[in-house]
Amino acid sequence: MIYLQLFFSFLQVGALSFGGGYAAMPLIQEQVVNLHGWLSMNAFTDLVTIAEMTPGPIAVNAATFVGMQIIGPLGAVVATLGCILPSCVMVTLLAHLYTKYQNVSVFQGTLASLRPAVVAMIAKAGVTILISSFFVNGTIQLIRQNICVRMMVFFGIALVLLRKFKVNPILVMVLCGVANVVFSMIAGV
Repeated sequence: MIYLQLFFSFLQVGALSFGGGYAAMPLIQEQVVNLHGWLSMNAFTDLVTIAEMTPGPIAVNAATFVGMQIIGPLGAVVATLGCILPSCVMVTLLAHLYTKYQNVSVFQGTLASLRPAVVAMIAKAGVTILISSFFVNGTIQLIRQNICVRMMVFFGIALVLLRKFKVNPILVMVLCGVANVVFSMIAGV
């Protein structure tokens, strides 16, 4: 039963995540955290970090990670197949339709209308990750102890390194990880 739940959960994610991996994050969160309770919000944030750091599409990496966490290697295979199956079918059909109808204005209008929805889904995923990274237990409270200032500082430094100085993203991730380990050793936290 859990195999079917896992497969159909990620089949929905794979079928409805237009716009790439980041657009899939709210869908994955809904299935994995809210609907089934397979992961906590903190574990989901870790999932996003691991899925982003590993090679490959973030949604597929997330499916593999969740399947592995819940059931083991067979769960990873089931979740991954559920996630990629809709894409394989849809890309094949869309490639055929696009080559046949690429100059039709209705088709172009439909593609253009999907862009704002995709941007909104990516923004929602970003805001969710920011909140869960900066605030303890993912809740915004006006209590100073609840705010994770260290993570906000790391975010600011990483953003400047990426945008202004065009530092390699992998190097920025490594630097933030090392800085957090060093800070934790010094502060004893």
